Formats: sequence, structure tokens, C-alpha cells
Amino acid sequence: MRKSTYIFLFCVCAVAAVAQMPKGTYGTFALTNATIETVTKGTITNGTVVIANGKITAVGTNVQWPAGAQVIDCKGLRIYPGMIDGGTNLGISEIRSEPRTNDFNEVGDVIPQIKALTAVNPNSALIPVTRVSGVTTVIATPEGGLFPGTAALINLYGYTPDQMFAGFDAVVMNFPSSSRRGFFDRRTDDDIKKDTEKNLKQLNEVWEKALQYHKLDSATGGKLEYYPELQALLPVVRGQQALMIEANAEKDIIAAMKWIKERKLKKVILTGVAEGWRVAKEIADAKVPVVTGPVIALPTREYDRYDQAYANAGVLKKAGVKLALRTNQTENVRNLPYMAGFAVAYGMDKSEALRAITIEAAEIFGVAHQLGSIEVGKSATLFVCDGDPFETKTNVRHVFINGWQVPMVSRQTQLYDEFLKREPGATRD
Repeated sequence: MRKSTYIFLFCVCAVAAVAQMPKGTYGTFALTNATIETVTKGTITNGTVVIANGKITAVGTNVQWPAGAQVIDCKGLRIYPGMIDGGTNLGISEIRSEPRTNDFNEVGDVIPQIKALTAVNPNSALIPVTRVSGVTTVIATPEGGLFPGTAALINLYGYTPDQMFAGFDAVVMNFPSSSRRGFFDRRTDDDIKKDTEKNLKQLNEVWEKALQYHKLDSATGGKLEYYPELQALLPVVRGQQALMIEANAEKDIIAAMKWIKERKLKKVILTGVAEGWRVAKEIADAKVPVVTGPVIALPTREYDRYDQAYANAGVLKKAGVKLALRTNQTENVRNLPYMAGFAVAYGMDKSEALRAITIEAAEIFGVAHQLGSIEVGKSATLFVCDGDPFETKTNVRHVFINGWQVPMVSRQTQLYDEFLKREPGATRD
């Protein structure tokens, strides 16, 4: 009873803190005298970015901005496109250890019709914590069984999930794993093999049903009795929607790519890919895009090098894999730039690491026309900082999401301000 009371009070306080946050500002802005990292068109020194009606309307030097624009002097500062995290539980989980605050793992093995977007909590205290670090867009991903639901790309500003939706969703599939679940997994090798075969059989049966449903639906003009699981898989079968397939062990990655090839799937993204470095060439040859991470992680096998997880992204990229990064986190999605920094420290080209959390992620998710770079006509989703965003000493000064200047306030900054000038032991009047 006492534990439940504490949890309730914590959640109430978190919601109250969010409610007290200042509103964002929407209008016309001119960010002047900045170093602009466009990502796609090089670096502009002493340049200006003009924002109006939620879009970037001008980029470059000698730029004229509209009368009445709010001018923000960015001398000594840098402008980057908002960073994109390719896999999180942000917005669908608040306190990982408290089930009542988690909405990413529903009951059932085959529930692709369960949409993460409908569960996103725009008032999550973790969202401001993330966006003030320059991470402006994330994939909210369900977890669980074989088909745990449909993931959604969201921008981290808005009052409703629909306002936050960034234009991409994908059915999630956990490819049957042939490896142990962790040190606590006491199954024998024979048991693991049997479980893998059983799960693969289930996957193939579900997919065959989806194919038959597609044929019947096409033949009847969409007049079949509603079957939610198969209805949700129809766009994937028809190549209209992406399928995000989680596979991490070398054997599972190879098996997943074979499964994809045999079914001639058109829109597929491999996620996780922890042992991708072992089969990087095969992934590159298959031309399947990858979202890998977390970068800061332990090796998958006891005999692997301690830094193998750090180097994985770099090996994949050097092999020619189209690549994005993910934190696979909830409360620490803000660490995305530091994970990219680790990838750089262990072999990944710095410019490629930046692309992996901006334009290349946007391309993989089909939103490069809106996000991922500083270009005229794109969404004004960007941040301004005083140094290299991959370094922890760098401070983010301004954040814009869809043209809204987001207040640089979060639960952490509120607590900092609250206790910075505390007066313990002060007497009451």
C-alpha cells in the first residue's frame, strides 16, 4: 500500500512539473551569425537560418529575413538538424520498473494491430528531458511477442499523439532467436533449438495466413470479415508499409535475411543487429537498411572484445550498410549523441555518425523530405549548441520542432533550479 502511494505521488509530481512548463513559441525567426551544419550540403560559416510557418525558408550567408522576425544571435554557436533515434520506448513508458506506467508490451504474440502511437503520452516527463538535448524525433517501439505491434515515428512536441506523429509507422517483428535470453537462461541447447523451430513455424504460419488474407481481400474487394491481426499485416504484404525485423545474433541475422529474400519483401528494416559486424558484407549485399544499437553495450559473447559493441556501427557502415542508430532506451534517449560519439571513437567516420542520427535515419524512415538536414522547404526541426554535440561538455541553447521554439525546461532543470538556492533549516514566519 505504501509503495503504491509513493508511486502515485511521484507520477502526480511529474505531471504537475510538466504542466508548469512554459509554452513553446511559434512565429518567424532568424538564427544569425551561426556555423550551420547542413549535413547534406556542407558547412556554412557565419550563416543564417530563417524559420517561418514551421518551415526553413532560407539558409546561407547574406540572407534577408522578413520584417518582424525574432532575431536570435548565434555567434559562436552551431546549428544542426534535430537528431533522430531509431528505436526507443519514449512516450510509452515512464517508470520501467512500475508496470502501470508502461504501455509497450501488450498481451499476445501476434498483435500487429496494436499501434504505439495511440499509447504515446505527450505529457511524459521524459520527453522534455530528451528534446532539450537536441534529440527531437524518435521511434516509439512496442516490445513483446512475435508481432508485438506497430511502431511510430514521433516528434517530441505536441499536445496529442496525432500532433506528434512524424509520418512513418512500421509493423514490428521479433525474428525467432536461436541464442540465450541472458545469463539467467538455463535452457539446454536442445531446448533452445526446439523453441526456435517452434517459433519459426509459428512465424511462417502467420505469414501464410496473411498472404491468403491478401488474396481473398483482393478478390472480394475488401469485403472480408474483419480480422484485425491479418488486416494490420496487409500493407506489409502489399509492400505499402515497412516491416521492422529485430535480429541480433549472427545466425538469426542470416536467417532473417534469407526469410526476407524468399518472401520478396519490398520494405524491410533490420533492427538491433548486435552481431552485424560478423556478417556486415552479407547485409550490405542484401541492401537491407539497419537500425543498430545501443552502441554503449556489453559484448554479445563472453569471448568477444570488450569494445565490439562500440565498433559494430562503424564496421557495418564501412561495409556499405545504410545505417541509423538507436538507444533502445526510455529515460536515457538523450544519450543518443554520445552513443554516436562512441561509434566515432571506435572506428566510425564522424560525418557518417552524424548522418546516422539525422539524414540517413530520415531516409530509412521515408521522411527525408521533411527531416534530417538543414535545407529550404524542410521542417524547422533543429537545435543550436555551443560545441560538438557528440561531446558531453556541449550545451544545447535552442531547440525548434516543426517551427516551434521549445522551452529549454525539463524535469531535471526544474529540480536543479529548485534546489540550487535551497535554505535548509530556515525558520517559518
